[in-house]
Amino acid sequence: MTGNAFTSADLTYGSRGYDVDELQNRLKLLGYYYYGKVDGIFGWDTYWAVRDFQYKFGMKVTGVVDMATKIKLVAATPNWRYAGSKNGGPAAAQQISATNGYSTSDINLMAHVVYAEERNQPFEGQVAVAAVILNRLRSPKFPTSIPGVVYQPGAFTSVQNGQINLQPNTTAYTAVLDAIHGWDPSYGALYYFNPATSTSSWIWSQPEIVKIGNTIFSK
Repeated sequence: MTGNAFTSADLTYGSRGYDVDELQNRLKLLGYYYYGKVDGIFGWDTYWAVRDFQYKFGMKVTGVVDMATKIKLVAATPNWRYAGSKNGGPAAAQQISATNGYSTSDINLMAHVVYAEERNQPFEGQVAVAAVILNRLRSPKFPTSIPGVVYQPGAFTSVQNGQINLQPNTTAYTAVLDAIHGWDPSYGALYYFNPATSTSSWIWSQPEIVKIGNTIFSK
């Protein structure tokens, strides 16, 4: 992978994901713009670092990372390289730390479920799957730990078919972190299923809350 890895989307305060991870890494590589955590979350530290970079490089100071800013940043950091993990996973996955009381292994396990179950669905649906895991954790109907919820017999198709062992991408980790920080697009759902593939009559009997992509989330 070359040093020029940014996608075309503008980055602004509140943006999340691999592009922000790369932005923070490049700013940090320059040595005097960014001192915050490399966490893939465009917060105020990142915003002010971007403005400082734009000012020092004679650009319009907006705090928005548009394509012109990306091009300038790539040119200023020719030695930057994507640093993947040993098993091919994203660099951001290696920087996950304990968050809001959830351990690194909890977050990693949830990301495996999200990627295995919902990788071809909208990002909102991926966050919703992570939220379902957390909703189950809070419910007296389910086990009291993330591993307990995930490995409860019959709970997740990906555990049964082995796809939980696939390496998650950065999007899956970001979805988990969004859910941990309070976003629940499932609106409190405890279950979800794909109506095109589900063979369970019981799951169809559960009250539907919302449908995201091909997935129905229910109580």
